[in-house]
Amino acid sequence: MFYILTTRFQGWLDEAGLYRVIQVFTQLEFRALAAGLCSFLLVILLGPRTIAYLKRLKVGDNPEFYNQELNSLNHSKKDTPTMGGILICGAILASLFLFADFVHSRYVHLSIVVLVWLAAVGAFDDWLKLTAARRAAGTREGLFAKEKLLFQLGCGALVAFFLYQAADPATNPAAVSLNLPFQRTYEPSTLSNIGGALLNPTVIILGIGWYVFLGTMWIAGTSNAVNIADGMDGLAAGTMSIVSFVLMVLCWVSSNQTASQYLLVPYVPGAKELMVLTGAMGGACLGFLWFNCNPARVFMGDTGSLALGGLLAFVAFSIRQELLLPLIAGIFYIELGSTALQVAYFKSTGGKRIFRCAPIHHHFHLGGWSESQVVVRFWIITAVLGALALVSVKLR
Repeated sequence: MFYILTTRFQGWLDEAGLYRVIQVFTQLEFRALAAGLCSFLLVILLGPRTIAYLKRLKVGDNPEFYNQELNSLNHSKKDTPTMGGILICGAILASLFLFADFVHSRYVHLSIVVLVWLAAVGAFDDWLKLTAARRAAGTREGLFAKEKLLFQLGCGALVAFFLYQAADPATNPAAVSLNLPFQRTYEPSTLSNIGGALLNPTVIILGIGWYVFLGTMWIAGTSNAVNIADGMDGLAAGTMSIVSFVLMVLCWVSSNQTASQYLLVPYVPGAKELMVLTGAMGGACLGFLWFNCNPARVFMGDTGSLALGGLLAFVAFSIRQELLLPLIAGIFYIELGSTALQVAYFKSTGGKRIFRCAPIHHHFHLGGWSESQVVVRFWIITAVLGALALVSVKLR
């Protein structure tokens, strides 16, 4: 809203001598950081009332890990309110409305679709699970896994289809290229060309079919990865904060023609508004961490984790850094991979296990690490992986 009003009434503001005072609302970097601060403050200010409201609704979690030792370790979490993801998603949405170009940017429109769609799926799933006890006996306790996956795949396919159109591949094929690790997107010798750098002839340009397929798989898969990682106080929220700010840097690089061509990565001009989105994501998760750190006063639930995972993949896919995402958000993918390996190994060996318990954060918890040690060490790993990812961008 601030960006739209400032640009629309620029002439009048200039005549009144006010434009030089509020022109910062047209500056991308300022708006991204302002969105982060805004979403942080919204969560901090609305958190106590939201938690109290969820308690009155008795939307509390009663974790069941099918492991006696884990159940004992997490006994104190019983009846902690969940569905706190409405705080995160609401703050992100409000910050986008205030600081992003939500009128003209197709990337912002699609990010809102991902946010609302997956938050709604998560909220419905949470509500079914958490109110099962008050409903008639035999009613379902949450969405079936196949139903949830169908909604995630549907969201991914729809968004990826329109994202391909927004990338405008006819005039900027780099925006739909497959950005392989360490591969140069542009020919260094052509960087000084007046018409822009030429593409490296080895770069793979994705057709709409492959583009939509990869986008669908990435959004659905990452949504599930963050959902699985949301199992300890502060783990998902803290990790998401770090990952969001790393992606903010990459969004700036990808949407800046000089920077992207200098670093030989795909130039995606329309993705500049995603800096505001990543700022809002990081700020909202930091604010939520205030209430979600150990001992947690509220959990984000599927409402927050599904939406955050989907947004994470959406941003990385939009700026053509989806193959770098497993490094940036390595903890989330390790959590997802450990669960898949455990299930597959358990079924194939008739009951044997690789880990003490999956996902892998429970393996370390049962191995003697305190919950705070697991969470903080996973944050440290995420920060190191984020730094490695940023450094690797220069290695082309």
